[in-house]
Amino acid sequence: MTNPGTNSFSVNNKTYNLPNKPIVVICVDGSADEYFDTTISFDRMPVVKKMGKSGYRGMVRGALPSFTNVNNSSIVTGVPPSIHGISGNFFYDADKDVEVMMNSAEYLRAETILAAAANAGRKVGVVTAKEKLRDILSYKLKGVAFSAEKANLAKKETHGIDDVENIVGYKTPQIYSADASLFVLRAGVALLEKGLADFLYLSLTDYMQHTYSPEKEESLAFYEAMDKEIGRLIDAGAIVGATADHGMNAKVKEDGSPHVLFVEDMLEQKFGKGFRVICPITDPYVKHHGALGSYVVVHVDDKQNINEIKNWLAAQSGITEVYEKEMAVQILEQPADRTGDLVVLSARDVVLGRRPQYHDLSALDGTLRSHGGRYEEMVPMILSHPLNAAYRRKAECDPRNFDIFDFTINGTH
Repeated sequence: MTNPGTNSFSVNNKTYNLPNKPIVVICVDGSADEYFDTTISFDRMPVVKKMGKSGYRGMVRGALPSFTNVNNSSIVTGVPPSIHGISGNFFYDADKDVEVMMNSAEYLRAETILAAAANAGRKVGVVTAKEKLRDILSYKLKGVAFSAEKANLAKKETHGIDDVENIVGYKTPQIYSADASLFVLRAGVALLEKGLADFLYLSLTDYMQHTYSPEKEESLAFYEAMDKEIGRLIDAGAIVGATADHGMNAKVKEDGSPHVLFVEDMLEQKFGKGFRVICPITDPYVKHHGALGSYVVVHVDDKQNINEIKNWLAAQSGITEVYEKEMAVQILEQPADRTGDLVVLSARDVVLGRRPQYHDLSALDGTLRSHGGRYEEMVPMILSHPLNAAYRRKAECDPRNFDIFDFTINGTH
C-alpha cells in the first residue's frame, strides 16, 4: 500500500490530524452492546475482544431518533441532526404538503468528513449495505461509493469504481441476509489491500439484529464472521473504529405478539380528527421493522389544544416522553422545520405506529425487534488502538457515536 500521508483537514468546526495509516470507521447497524458481549462471552470474537483490551471499548450516546439515516448522517458529519438536517428516514414537508423519504443528499445541510478527507488527498472509499444511504454518504465525494445491495451496478462514472464483484471476490448479496453486511466488510478489506482506498467508511445493515436476538446461533455466527473481517482490516495496517447507529430491542408483549400503539387512531378516538402521525423509521426495508419504531412525530391542526394533547399522550401506558416542537429542538437536537408539533417516544418494549393499515406486520421475518427511541440510544464504541490521554478524558464525559471519526483519527496513538 502506498503511504497515505498525514494531511490535516477541517470540517464542521473540527480539525482532523490524519496519522500516516489507513483509517477505517465501521457503523455496525443496529448493534446493541449485548451482541458484542454475548459473542465475546462465547469466545467467538477474538479480534474485538483484543481491541477492548489493547485499544478501547466503551459506550457512547447516539443521535435521536435512533434511526439509520439520522445517525449515519451524524457519523459522517460529526454533528447532530439539528445541524445536518436529517431528522429521520421519512418526514412530512409541510411547505409542499407531502410525505417524503429523506434519503437524498439534497436534504443534507452539512459537509461530510468523507468529502473533506478526499479533498485533503486521501483515497476515500464508502461502502454501505443499503442503497438508500449511498447518496447521502457520497455527498460531494471525490472517491469510491457503492452499496452491497447494488454492487453489480456500480460504474466508474457514477460510483468511482467498476467491476466490484471481481474486486471483492463475492457476488452481490441479498439485502435481507448476513452476507449483505459481510460483503461491506470484505469490500473494505479488498479496497485497502488493493490500494484503492486508505480512508474508509463501512456502513452495515441491521437485518440480522432485527431478526435474531444476541444469543441465537445466527447472531453468534454473524458476529464471528464479522470479527474475522475486522481482523483483516487491522492486519492491513488500518486504525479501526467501530460504533453503531442505534441499538435494538424486542418490541413484544409477554405472549410474543407485537406491542404496538397506533398513535393516530388513539388521538382521533380521544380528540377527533386533525392529526397526522409520521413514523420516521419508514423506509423500503419492510421486513426489518414494518415501519414501526419507538419514535414518531405528530402534526396537529388545532394547536390551541396542544398542551392538553401533549399531557394526555404522556399519561398513556407505553409512552415515556412527549415534547412540543421547541423542546424537541432543544432536548432531542432536532431541526425545527423537519419535525412535528409533538414528538413522542415509547418504552423499551413498545413501538409506535400510525394506524394498522399503514403497517404490514405480515412482512416481518419472525418476531418484532426495532429501535428509534431512548432505549436504543446508547451504543458501543470500539477502537483498535489505545486512546491518548486527552481522549481518555473525553471518553469519561459524554462522547457521541458521531465522534467516532474524531476518536479514531485524533484520539489514538
